[in-house]
Amino acid sequence: MAGLFLDSLSLSHFRSHKKGSVTVDARPVAIYGPNGAGKTNILEAVSLFSPGRGLRRASAEAMTRRPEALGWKLTGHLRSLGQLHEIEIWSEEGRARQLRLNGKAAAQTELGRVARVLWLVPAMDRLWIEGAEGRRRFLDRMALSFFPSHAEASLVYEKSMRERNRLLKDQVRDPAWYGALEAQMAESGAAIHANRIAAVRHLSAAQTEAETAFPVANLTLSHPDAKMPDTADELRAALADSRPRDLIAGRTLIGPHRADLDAIYTAKGVPARDCSTGEQKALLISLILANGRALTRDFGAPPILLLDEVAAHLDATRRAALYDEICALGAQAWMTGTGAELFADLGDRAQYLEVTEEEGISSLKPH
Repeated sequence: MAGLFLDSLSLSHFRSHKKGSVTVDARPVAIYGPNGAGKTNILEAVSLFSPGRGLRRASAEAMTRRPEALGWKLTGHLRSLGQLHEIEIWSEEGRARQLRLNGKAAAQTELGRVARVLWLVPAMDRLWIEGAEGRRRFLDRMALSFFPSHAEASLVYEKSMRERNRLLKDQVRDPAWYGALEAQMAESGAAIHANRIAAVRHLSAAQTEAETAFPVANLTLSHPDAKMPDTADELRAALADSRPRDLIAGRTLIGPHRADLDAIYTAKGVPARDCSTGEQKALLISLILANGRALTRDFGAPPILLLDEVAAHLDATRRAALYDEICALGAQAWMTGTGAELFADLGDRAQYLEVTEEEGISSLKPH
């Protein structure tokens, strides 16, 4: 069957799971159990089957099960566009995460070739009212789903900027020290900016082309300097021109790391930050679903969706609408909730997994 989904997942000494495995199909996976049982840990494990640090942005050491602290391992079979990929991800004694893809050692960015994973977790509920960093991360996750090379561009940019900031803090004024770093920042920064703009365009089109029970958001990318340079040459020149100001600040004040994602609740003409908590949540869900629709066209399959405690924050009508949209999209959505009744509207359109915990050890039981 073509599409994108995990058909098996095994966990060893990962978070609260000493040992566990589950076999699933392409339908949504409804995961239920009491708070603290280890449901979100399963979603975090699935999130590691894509580039990046996962939905908690935790270190490899933080993911290891205590008190053993031996390290951890995840294995899974990923079906992507008709091909089967065997994936092993592990960390030994707190060291950096390692990946084996189809039996061969690989960089984390290689997962971007075969997998697309998006998530919505309770910590993101304050996305529109907190700092710009979280919104950039949210947008970059969506940009990465369209452009796997976005991860590499981000790594290059951040590394070069750290080195440039070190020079600025040390009050180094010789232009020769800055040239190569600024060239790298300009090349990677322009790519990041272009990917973000394209992602916003994809999302906007996917929202307007579909009839949905969730609100439409008008998205724009803003920058405190009014205009972000569009090309690598323009950004390189802007970085050079900004050196005197940056030396005073001790950090880089222009570039894609300063961007922000603005959203307007279209039907009301109200900025997302001024909407009610329920409206803000609905906007987030709308964007995740729009991302899924756009990817279905762009990648050839909907992404794997990870929705943590999403059902608890929706009324019955919106909850049923969300399930209908996920099923219409054809996405394998891993969803968590405290009780099976939260997923009743899914019926046999989903598969069910109960998670329990005893003496600090989580257990999985398919239903």
